[in-house]
Amino acid sequence: MSDDTADDPTDEVLDKVGERLRHIRTSRGATLADLAEATGISKSTLSRLESGQRRPSLELLLPIARAHRVPLDELVGAPPVGDPRIRPVPIRRNGMTVLPLTQQPGGLQAFKMIIPDRGEPDPRTHTGYEWLYVLSGRLRLILADHDVVLGPGEAAEFDTRLPHWFGPAGPEPVEILSLFGKQGEQIHMRTGRRA
Repeated sequence: MSDDTADDPTDEVLDKVGERLRHIRTSRGATLADLAEATGISKSTLSRLESGQRRPSLELLLPIARAHRVPLDELVGAPPVGDPRIRPVPIRRNGMTVLPLTQQPGGLQAFKMIIPDRGEPDPRTHTGYEWLYVLSGRLRLILADHDVVLGPGEAAEFDTRLPHWFGPAGPEPVEILSLFGKQGEQIHMRTGRRA
């Protein structure tokens, strides 16, 4: 029985993982720092994985697959399944239902939101740029000195460094699509002091 592993198909697959990791990350506009933050894996380890200096393991590949929101098969080179559908998992945040519609970290992010009555407006700021499109209901948008109401089919776009707040214009929930740039993912900062 030969001990020669040079022709081992597993080695061939593993040798190409680094190349795939780099391609997936760069094609999505994510940096090593972005991926390190999303996975908890150090930048140096990620860099060694991509360059082939570190052997990929399940322990490293699973968090990377989760961060990129891709099946593990895509990282190790299994044939593509060809199904482009997104199967968003609803997230409950501050009474809102948020459905992430993009699968990769960084870059432009898309969400569908169902927003119930949020009480008194509490304008906040963050870096980035945001687009809102009303699917159903009426959306109240406070943007700096502007206070506007948008109905189904109407859209708004704005620089999120301006104090802003949005929610239903009445007691009924509003359903919207929200798009914002990479920087829009940062935590909201309050624009005024609370008493």
